[in-house]
This record gives sequence, structure tokens and C-alpha cells, in this order.
Amino acid sequence: MRLKLLTLALALSATSLPGHGEDLMDAYRQARANDPVLAQAEATRLSVGEGVTQTRALLLPQLSGRATFSQSSGSSAQTTTLGGAPINAGHLRSRDESLELSQTILDLSKIADLHAAESQSDSQNAQYNASLQELFVRVTAAYFGVLTSQDELAYAKANEDAFRQSYEQAEQRFNVGLSAVTDVYQAKSYYELAKAQTVAANNALNDAREALAQITGKPVGNLKQLRDDLPMVAPKPADPNAWVSEALKNNPNVAAQQYNVEAASHSVNSARAGHLPTINASVSRGTSANWLENMGGAFADRNGRYGTTVGITLTVPIFSGFATQSRVRQSIYQRDAAEDSLEAQRRQVTRDTLNFYRSVIAGISQVEANKASVESGQKALEATRAGFDVGTQTMLNVLNAIQTLTQAESSYSQSRHALILDQLQLKQAAGTIDIKDIEAVNSLLE
Repeated sequence: MRLKLLTLALALSATSLPGHGEDLMDAYRQARANDPVLAQAEATRLSVGEGVTQTRALLLPQLSGRATFSQSSGSSAQTTTLGGAPINAGHLRSRDESLELSQTILDLSKIADLHAAESQSDSQNAQYNASLQELFVRVTAAYFGVLTSQDELAYAKANEDAFRQSYEQAEQRFNVGLSAVTDVYQAKSYYELAKAQTVAANNALNDAREALAQITGKPVGNLKQLRDDLPMVAPKPADPNAWVSEALKNNPNVAAQQYNVEAASHSVNSARAGHLPTINASVSRGTSANWLENMGGAFADRNGRYGTTVGITLTVPIFSGFATQSRVRQSIYQRDAAEDSLEAQRRQVTRDTLNFYRSVIAGISQVEANKASVESGQKALEATRAGFDVGTQTMLNVLNAIQTLTQAESSYSQSRHALILDQLQLKQAAGTIDIKDIEAVNSLLE
């Protein structure tokens, strides 16, 4: 009995899927609308952006109004005499109303704070762009994670079926005296192990589906598969250093760290400006009235007179308990930390870019080698089974051939999916990935 394991595995995979299913673009659109990680990045970007408006507001005119009403009683000023006897004349009441307009003329600290807030907003915008680019890869990785798990389950089922048939064949041959009981025990051992691997593969597939649903917020249906004729395209340009240069220039994570350094530098200027004078102008207009009110009615003038006050205030900081010097030192340390984070990010991006570039180059060779391995494994299994039928091969050889073919098929499936991901991650590291790359991958599905 001969069994082409790859053919059976693909048949099992095909029978569980209808002719049409969800594709990568469907998954991306769902993730774009429902992914909480991207939604959090968007909310953070908007929140940080409001800091620019709030900081700029401190440099704009400030208008405020004030109204005060007070009453006092029991004082000597509120007591009069009649025939030499003291009489309580009532209550002394006051009313104050004013409207004040102030404007900062010179405050270098507030100006530096505004520049720092703008750099922080730019940094968060870059972080959001990084989250968008990361979503391309996360969705694709989760999508192909499901495809890989589906293939693993199909191969595990085919493997289990092949070992079951080998076990049944070994029992039949033992019953008619054509083989030893050792062949039966060996075949049963491989068959039982294959059943356990099928259970594990099914569990892994369920988890892979949940991983994709975690991003899209939707249950995962039947997914389109990667077609057989996968294009083997090497990175262009074929120079890893050119990719690194592109990454250091365009990677949004690097850009975000650069803006953080700028923000920290502006914060240093803001702290140093604590030693400098500030100038503020103000104009106010208000009225004030006082009157005495007794039991018989009110007397005195309740209508106050309006007055206008215009002034310029010069404030010169002299000494604040060394707090200003401490803030300067603190800001410098924070700037140094930001510069170190930038350097760490640049080195990480350089490493990632080179790694993914090499992975794409190696992945092409791996796919080709694994494909040849599957073809050789199929022929080896056929030859081993034929030898077993005529007595030149043992049952153990047949079992090992089945296992070798299954491993080759699994490696072939994984290397195909890994190549697609490596190509996307290389573009992500370079900061050039966009929706067109996802559409190109989607075109490889069927």
C-alpha cells in the first residue's frame, strides 16, 4: 500500500475549506477598525497633541473677571448714639467688580516649553506611524500563523493516517506469519505518537485563530491559502548598507526618538530660563462700592465708581533655594537619557534591518531546499514501501521515511510563510512599508 503523504495532506486541508474564504485584506480592514493597540496609539497621539494647545495658551492673552460681595457687623464703625445711648446702625456691605486682561510680553521659559510640547507631539505622531506600520506586520504574522497551523494539522492528520495504515499492515503481516511482533510494536508506537501530535496541532490551530481574532476583533473564518508558485524575489537594492541607510532615515521609531531628544533640549532651555526676567502687561477695569444698611433702610451710595488700571510688571528671579539649578541639571540628565535612547534605537534598527535582509536571502534558499526535500522524501517513502513489500526494507525504515517526509513538508510550509514575513519586516525596518505591500501579499493568496 503506497501513500503520497503530501497529496493526502493537501487533500485534507482542502476538504476543510470552501472555495472562497477571507483574505489578508479582509483581516487588515477588520484590524484597522478594531485593533485596541492601534486605537490606544491614536488616543495617546491626540492626548499629547493637546499639550501644544495648552502650552501655547500660556503665551496668549488671559482674560478674567472677578466679583466680590462682603458684609460685616458688630464693629464700632457701625454703631451710633441717640440721647447718649448706643444704637446698632446695621451692617457694612461692600461690592467689588473687575475685569482684567493680561498678556505675556517676554517669558523665554514658556516659549521653550511650547517648542518642547511641539517636539513631543511630533514624536507621538511618529510613534503612531510606527504603530500603523507594525499593524501591517502583526496582521500578516497572525494570518500566516493560522495558515501554518492549518498546514501543521493537515500534515499531522496525514501522518497519523499513514502510521495507522502501517500499523494495520504490520498486524496483518504478523497474523499470517510474514513479520515479527516487533514490527507491530514499532508501528503502534509511531501511530500513538502521531495521534498525540494531531491533538497538539489542533490545539495550536485554535490558539492561532484566537491570536488573529485578538487583532481583528472578529471570529476567524476560512482563510485563503498561499499559492504554490511563490515568487522568489531578492531585496532591491541588493546592498544591505543601502537598506540600513534608508532605515536610519525613514524608520518612524528612530524619528520618534529624535523628536524626544529635541523636546529634552527645549526643556533644558526652559529650565535655564528660570534665571531670566519676565515681562507681563495687564489692564483692568472695575468698580467698588461700600454702604451701611440698617433696619430702617439703606443709606450711603451703592453705586461705585469705575476705574481703569494699566501696568507692566517686570519680574527678576534672584534666589529660589537652588531649585532652578536643580531643574537645569535634571533637564540635562533627561536630555542625556533621550540621546542614549536614540542611539539604542538606531543600533536596534540597524541590527533588525541587516537581520531581515539576510533572512530574506536565506529564506529563498530555504524554500527551494525544502521543496526539493519534500520531493525527495516522497520518492524515498515510495521506494521504502516497495522494498518493504518485497522484504528488503524493515517496518522501522518505512516509519522513519514517513516521519522524514512529514518533517520536510512542515519545514517547506513554514519557510514559505516565513519568507513573506521577512520581506515585510525588512520594509518595516526600513520605514517604507505601506498598504501596497499588504495588497501585494494578498495577491499571492488563492
